[in-house]
Amino acid sequence: MRLGDVITINPESIHNGYPFDEIEYIDISSVGTGIVMNTQMLQLAASPSRAKRIIKKGDTLLATVRPNLRSFWFARNPRNNAIASTGFAVLRAGNEIEARFLYYSITNQSFTDYLSANAKGSAYPAVDTDTIRRADIYLPPLPSQHKIVAILSTYDDLIENNLRRIKILGEMAQNLYREWFVKFLYPGHEHASFTDSTLGFIPEGWEVVALGDLAVVITKGTTPTTLGKEFKIEGINFFKVESILQEGGIDESKLAKIDYDTHKLLNRSQLRVGDILFSIAGAIGRTTIVPKSVLPANTNQALAIIRIPDENTRTYILHCVRADEFQHFSLGHVVQTAQANVSLGILKSAPIMMPPKGLLGEFAAAASSLIQMQENLRARNITIRRTRDLLLPRLISGEVDVSELDIAVPQEAA
Repeated sequence: MRLGDVITINPESIHNGYPFDEIEYIDISSVGTGIVMNTQMLQLAASPSRAKRIIKKGDTLLATVRPNLRSFWFARNPRNNAIASTGFAVLRAGNEIEARFLYYSITNQSFTDYLSANAKGSAYPAVDTDTIRRADIYLPPLPSQHKIVAILSTYDDLIENNLRRIKILGEMAQNLYREWFVKFLYPGHEHASFTDSTLGFIPEGWEVVALGDLAVVITKGTTPTTLGKEFKIEGINFFKVESILQEGGIDESKLAKIDYDTHKLLNRSQLRVGDILFSIAGAIGRTTIVPKSVLPANTNQALAIIRIPDENTRTYILHCVRADEFQHFSLGHVVQTAQANVSLGILKSAPIMMPPKGLLGEFAAAASSLIQMQENLRARNITIRRTRDLLLPRLISGEVDVSELDIAVPQEAA
């Protein structure tokens, strides 16, 4: 069946009687493969001209530019004032197709391949709404659609819950850093005396050193010149600024791919477990630590690699560069050229308050356990995604018949 026969594309846009003065704006950079993050709350009068598409519960957002990057999202419970960029097509299910079955149909790799094959333009290949309407999809009866959605949504719910837990664990570690090293409420603080320093008053016995004196490497990555305008779908992970979530952590759907030969060629930008990535261009200050689960990997020149051999020092520095104080230092040294950036020289000279080794070890012991739990959850999500991605095309194509399966369907779906 043609997709356009069972859905409406871009059903609602902002008009003169729109009731909200403020909108939650979702632009192209906000949406990954199945996730949305870093949206903006904007006054309607000051919003971009592209902020037009109204989103309702059950809608699917599909990026029409560079469809091979697989940017889409299911609006399970959007805000009443959620507005998407015109760089998206908003797909709304009709009576014959379950909303989430529609979403799973467009997430199937074969649908992405169809869009990519029909995209127009070289610098910014895009598809129009007629191309989306002409797409052929498998449409079983509604009871079977509900069963397929029940199966696949179980995997997605597990992934979403793990992502929430990862975020909470990161916040816990950062709050611990703030208690100990900003408010100075560390173990034994009751007996501390303070002395003046270039960073203000700090406990006696602590010192202020340059970040470059703590790291064995502070360098930036490289974008391979051998690639064309498009990255690959499969291969070695390649970090960009948008690969790092604003609150820390990694958006795996925003990792580009390069081939193994290119990975070997780019020696300087090859990442190791425990490397700290810090964005020095564009969205300055985004930070993450490189886990084993994403390796092998490389990074581009908008990200600085901070490599610190000592595990205790590395754990402390990770949270130090995420802290508001370091972020303000970085933003205070931004150079406005074609793209805002901070030089590696400034990063290396950044003053860091260093506590005694014993306290570093205590903090690392507490924070590392939280980081390890995050890594375990990320690894679990990779396994869940792989299982779901193997199952999805077989269900969505009808290869696996679910009509006779005894599957509990949520009341809202039935």
